[in-house]
Amino acid sequence: MWVADFTYIKTTCGWVYTAFIIDVFARAIVGWKVSNRMNTDMVMAALNQAIADRNHPKDIIHHSDRGTQYLSIRYTSRMTDSGVIASVGTKGDSYDNALAETVNGLYKSEVIHYLKES
Repeated sequence: MWVADFTYIKTTCGWVYTAFIIDVFARAIVGWKVSNRMNTDMVMAALNQAIADRNHPKDIIHHSDRGTQYLSIRYTSRMTDSGVIASVGTKGDSYDNALAETVNGLYKSEVIHYLKES
């Protein structure tokens, strides 16, 4: 099972967005992408990396929130073509995707700490 989400941080150069796909059972990030745009291309790159990294797994469940990027035709078609099963959470319930939210929080903490130190 994979969980997916993205987060964003304001920097001196503007907003920076990072998408993650996490393998729940391996507890590993299997796909990620950093971008200056919050769009389908960003999450698609993370998905493609995860699919390639895991040798095109079949029947794996991909859980995300109801963000437009994850519900886009391109994204859902890529999952279907790869044998990945889509699952989306309940609207407004971050507990549905708790592992991804935790990874986002840790990532933000580390980046903000680094930026303050620089």
